Amino acid sequence: MSAMAGTGDRKSLGYQAGLLGAFTMLAAVFLGLGNVATRDAIEQRRAEDLSASLTQVIPPDIHDNDLLDDALTVKNQSGAPVTLYRALKGPDVTAVAFEISGQGYGGPIQLILGIGADGKILGARALAHAETPGLGDKIEATRSDWIRGFEGRSLGDPPPERWAVKKDGGDFDQLTGATITPRAVVKAIKGGLELFECNREALLASVAIRRAQD
Repeated sequence: MSAMAGTGDRKSLGYQAGLLGAFTMLAAVFLGLGNVATRDAIEQRRAEDLSASLTQVIPPDIHDNDLLDDALTVKNQSGAPVTLYRALKGPDVTAVAFEISGQGYGGPIQLILGIGADGKILGARALAHAETPGLGDKIEATRSDWIRGFEGRSLGDPPPERWAVKKDGGDFDQLTGATITPRAVVKAIKGGLELFECNREALLASVAIRRAQD
């Protein structure tokens, strides 16, 4: 009797294990199908968000191309790849834009920087950060005009050694009650200008050369 009960228990356990395995397999299939179905939508949304960010730092009247269509990847000072999006007017590069980052008080600060072909800043905007509300969040263009103060500046205006907040002997204002946040932004933007300068020839000439060869 006990042997028969043991056999029944084993069959029951086997059935339950098989059923669990079947459900697991079905769940994996549905998850896979869902991933495939939403992948294109997610990618489309990401492209739309990036395009919207780019338009904040590159005026629409200085280019006639889709910024996402003319990208070039270079390496930054640390050897990490950075994708730059080029604004074109005909065959000429009029500006580039790319993401930069700095270490703020609350964590990483993600920004996007637009630079004209003359090396002057067209615009800079904060994309994401965790800075203190009411203090560090004033780097957002919707909360104050502080970040607009970089427009028209270049690596020579002010000179590189003065690319710092005034508390550190530089030319840029601090934010009231916050120094670490603006310090991080100034450093990140200066690094972006240096990246542009190091790759200036390739960034400004490669598209014209490629189109002339087509």
